[in-house]
Amino acid sequence: MFKRIFVIVLDSVGIGAMPDAFHYGDTKANTLVHIAEYKGGLNLPVLASMGLGLIEPIAGIPEVSRPIAAFGKMAEISVGKDTTSGHWELAGCPLFTAFPVYPNGFPPAVIEKFTTYTGLHVLGNKAASGTEIIVELGEEHLRTGQPIVYTSADSVFQIAAHEEVIPLERLYELCQIVREKVCIGDHAVGRIIARPFIGKPGSFVRTANRHDYSLQPPGATVLDMLKQSGLSVIGIGKIADIYANQGITQSYPTKSNKQGMEIITDLAAKNFTNGLIMANLVEFDSVYGHRNDAAGYAQALEEFDLALAGFKAKLTEDDLLFITADHGCDPTLAGTDHTREYVPLLAYHQRLPGQVINLGVRSTFADLGATIAENFGLPPLVYGQSFLKDLLR
Repeated sequence: MFKRIFVIVLDSVGIGAMPDAFHYGDTKANTLVHIAEYKGGLNLPVLASMGLGLIEPIAGIPEVSRPIAAFGKMAEISVGKDTTSGHWELAGCPLFTAFPVYPNGFPPAVIEKFTTYTGLHVLGNKAASGTEIIVELGEEHLRTGQPIVYTSADSVFQIAAHEEVIPLERLYELCQIVREKVCIGDHAVGRIIARPFIGKPGSFVRTANRHDYSLQPPGATVLDMLKQSGLSVIGIGKIADIYANQGITQSYPTKSNKQGMEIITDLAAKNFTNGLIMANLVEFDSVYGHRNDAAGYAQALEEFDLALAGFKAKLTEDDLLFITADHGCDPTLAGTDHTREYVPLLAYHQRLPGQVINLGVRSTFADLGATIAENFGLPPLVYGQSFLKDLLR
């Protein structure tokens, strides 16, 4: 068994449309493959050595004969293609009731509640791109001081505000009010998101001070079980936000993928108490996927691979590393929404035998949580089948 398990979630790095993708309009989605094709081949030597090219043919990624990691992909059984449901399922708690979405904006009753509890009126109230809506309404926001409220194809209530008009502390307070008093009951969206920005008309820029306020998972996750057993559960990036701080013993918020990899590498070099370190690298999704920036996405993947080499060098024989994702967000397709895709699964440790370990197509993301639970001697989860024995054979 392993003393430490590291999970790196490459936010939105999907690897092909799932069989039910037609329900979501995503039958042509394949985030990794399409980015590689756009780039004319990806240079990911560490991920390639782990067997990434054996999951799916990817331009530039060789199909190595002796991968250093076990490889496969996982299907999502949760309803939707959201960050929240994807992460909850990874931790053994799938979601079978879809979060509410508002393609035409929020109904009057929701907006009226917002005004009642905050004393503010709203600008916007529609489904929109986060960068486009501040271009459209940023100047009016500066003039009126009213927050910009918008949503997307995901189940989110987003509040955008200039940091000099509505200070961060107040913006976060508004989001907390919405989480606790406005978006409740039938309107309990998956996440309330603070979207601060700076700049002047014509040059508004979103800052890295985003903060998410998620619902609590509907059931126990492997994170809860680990914490209750006295083990460390360290979240990096927006992990604590996604799980509503449940099951977390320590959190390291980040402003970039680079910072996330620096933190997890530093932690790997330290001899912390047994447990789980889980990182979310959000920029793949927020900066590149949602903005249809395939070139930037490709560069970010290559930068991650370079950082992965340094991180991997810090691991010991008592460490197990999983690399996966939570959904897709194919930047080469029309639209800026998440895509319903399989996610890659790579599992690395120094004691892997010199043989090919193909984990196949896992029927649920929850297999990851089940594997973590078995490693630490926890009771089996309701969902998911452990593949720990495959990694130790």
